[in-house]
Amino acid sequence: MSTAEQNALLLMRRRVSPPAGEQRSGAERPPVVTNLSSYLIADNPNILKADSMEVDEDEPQLYVRTPEDVKTIVKHAKLDERQLTQLTQALYYPSAHIVADNLRLLELDSHMLHHIREGQTLHFKGGLHEKIVLCTDERTYDVKGAEISNSLLLVPDLKFGAATSTSPLKSPRTSNANASLERSLNDSTEDDLVVCRTLEQRSVLAVFHEYFECREIKPRFRKLGELLQLTRYSGPENEYCIERKVLFSFQQLLDTVQCSRAQFEEGLRNFRALEFDGHIRVMECEYEYRIISLMLGLISENSWALDEVEREETINALKGIAPQPVVAGLFDIYTIPSERCPGQFSYQESLVARIVAQNILQPGLRFRNEEFMRSWQEAMPEGMSCEMTYLRGLGICDSEGAQPCIRSLAEERLPTNLNDRLRDLFKTKRKWTLEEMEPYIECFTTPTLSVSTLLAKNARSLTEAGVRYYVSKH
Repeated sequence: MSTAEQNALLLMRRRVSPPAGEQRSGAERPPVVTNLSSYLIADNPNILKADSMEVDEDEPQLYVRTPEDVKTIVKHAKLDERQLTQLTQALYYPSAHIVADNLRLLELDSHMLHHIREGQTLHFKGGLHEKIVLCTDERTYDVKGAEISNSLLLVPDLKFGAATSTSPLKSPRTSNANASLERSLNDSTEDDLVVCRTLEQRSVLAVFHEYFECREIKPRFRKLGELLQLTRYSGPENEYCIERKVLFSFQQLLDTVQCSRAQFEEGLRNFRALEFDGHIRVMECEYEYRIISLMLGLISENSWALDEVEREETINALKGIAPQPVVAGLFDIYTIPSERCPGQFSYQESLVARIVAQNILQPGLRFRNEEFMRSWQEAMPEGMSCEMTYLRGLGICDSEGAQPCIRSLAEERLPTNLNDRLRDLFKTKRKWTLEEMEPYIECFTTPTLSVSTLLAKNARSLTEAGVRYYVSKH
């Protein structure tokens, strides 16, 4: 069927004991006889004549279909046996003692299916009060239960299509041959043709009325930031204040945070986290700014060009000032290999500009545009410039008052709920452009749901002087 071709259904095992009293024996089921071409389901042997059969005294009596039963059912269904393949499969529902409640259906997209076929692992993640997500090595999916309008039967070793026919003329892949065969069969009488039919038994392992559907989402980094903020590093002299039980290793955080491994590593880079004494730590902002300022000061002291920074010399120069793993980790975060000078490095202007701006933009303070840009540029190393785009998710330019100003607005400090976040944003500033709003809303987007779509649904747009703005909907 087309749905099965578009969505691969993977059976995932879940170790759950079935609720007491939920299993029902075959004698309690209502009579059901269904003919599905080469698949025969018969649940009540009383509708057909039963032949004698040997019965295990310890097992409930089970009637086994015969080829004659198949012919009778085909006749009752008003089907032409000559147009059916030679193999019929009789499906038997599981007995009461078979527990199949530990099986679930999971809908896979092409990425997850490829992941499984390559022998990789899918990971379910979620805390006690969190919604479950499913992660591959590269992507994260939201998981929700969905009902199925029809029952789906899980039948191991069930044959499909051409596998039920011994003649290539009856294969569903040769439609022209089928038409020719049908004309030939129509010219024959029922008595002229004897169909040699084979009957095979198949056991239904489980019946499904729902499945899990997956929708790709953005990684949920908020928990990662909250956990890392508990143990901010501010120098060896302050380590006595840190509770050791809330220090986490790379693997512990990876198992906890709802994102894939690749997204997790990207999140660590975004938080400027580094591994120190076997634990993942972020730096206290003021401490980080102090170490980076010392590292940048070595550029002028050693008369280095911006793309001729020496790694080992930088680390050695700060011995006794900061632990070597901290200096090495910050150096690796803030620099990239030099394109012009192999073996040397250059600082990333955007990261340097952000840490400088973060040090200037203290919460609650406002700066006139010219004043802030001047202070920002003076704090930057010679040869580096500052741009407003570097303030993305860190601060905003508010031009609604009599005097335009710049102030702090950190994305990680806003509510995690979309409606609450929009309410706070519109209290902070009455109208926003799409570019201004994007860094604060993009965490709620999906591959099929953009920032503009979210704003169209949850905000109101207006145009002033040819510029589109978004304002509160209420």
